[in-house]
Amino acid sequence: MTAFDEARAVRPGESLDAARIAAYLKANLPGLEGSVTVRQFHSGFSNLTYLIGIGETELVLRRPPFGRKAKTAHDMSREYRLLRALKPVFPHVPQPLAYCDDPAVMDAPFYVMERMRGVILRKELPESLVLDEPDAGRLCQRWVDVLGALHGLDYRACGLADLGNPDGYVARQVRGWSKRFRDARTDDVPDFERVMAWLAAGLPPDHPKPALIHNDYKFDNVILDPADLTRIIGVLDWEMATIGDPLMDLGASLGYWVEPHDSDELKLIRTLPTLSPGMLTRRQIVALYEEKTGATIENFAWYYCFGLFRLAVIAQQIYYRYFHGQTTDKRFAMLGLAVGILEKAAVRVIETGEY
Repeated sequence: MTAFDEARAVRPGESLDAARIAAYLKANLPGLEGSVTVRQFHSGFSNLTYLIGIGETELVLRRPPFGRKAKTAHDMSREYRLLRALKPVFPHVPQPLAYCDDPAVMDAPFYVMERMRGVILRKELPESLVLDEPDAGRLCQRWVDVLGALHGLDYRACGLADLGNPDGYVARQVRGWSKRFRDARTDDVPDFERVMAWLAAGLPPDHPKPALIHNDYKFDNVILDPADLTRIIGVLDWEMATIGDPLMDLGASLGYWVEPHDSDELKLIRTLPTLSPGMLTRRQIVALYEEKTGATIENFAWYYCFGLFRLAVIAQQIYYRYFHGQTTDKRFAMLGLAVGILEKAAVRVIETGEY
């Protein structure tokens, strides 16, 4: 296992027309010369990410998935615009280079950005990577620092005030994600009705200080400096970013955060190395976020429960595509099981108030 995120052969059914892409990029980005290669990063579950090589230059291309898509998801122009606005004020985003919606080039809109090389943490730490307990704790602290810095940006000054509507954000999220789950539900997963009813009945008020939120901030969406694994140099996958409640962002992040006292089932479906010695717990993360941002957080169990539910919806939307034969990616076959495990975890939060 390598510590770097390496591209591999393109999966069947997800190939691109290399010649057309190369012609477009050479016409729009100066200095590109040489033959083209196309490989794919296999780790993502939503938008597809490719490594485009042209001569000695490496670029990263993002496009929507093939098959059924949620109506408001996978907006490449929105993601590209966001990166362009953020790059001058938030150094952790890659440089966007080109956006294209010409069907003569590709069947879907796409954009191209610089490749940021570094370490990306996934379920297990690679054997070649040494992250001792003190460093794991420092990494968690810096992970919170970067999230707090994002939430502290003046999104109006960045020209992103129209990216989302913070008024009624929480209520819209509960309604919207509930509808998405019902629309994508297959008959082999729980119905989540108890969880959706509980979330709707306990809506917190609008946050007094809405913020630019990432909405999928987690270890495998950040890039670490190979020379200092506690330093975050990049944040990826901005497709769900918007203006909203920063505590919803924190809740979404901690929906992925599995720790030692969690159930064996929840540990089974973890995708991040948060069980590693020295990693902070969810409660410690929340306390650190309060310390870093000056926020006072009440009833975080609600936000955490929503984070688990939202993760289940994302998994179910992807599983729907596999269930109906719209993708051949074998990783998706287990997502129905994950949805059931997340439902049990959400019910436990409802019954205990613990996070």
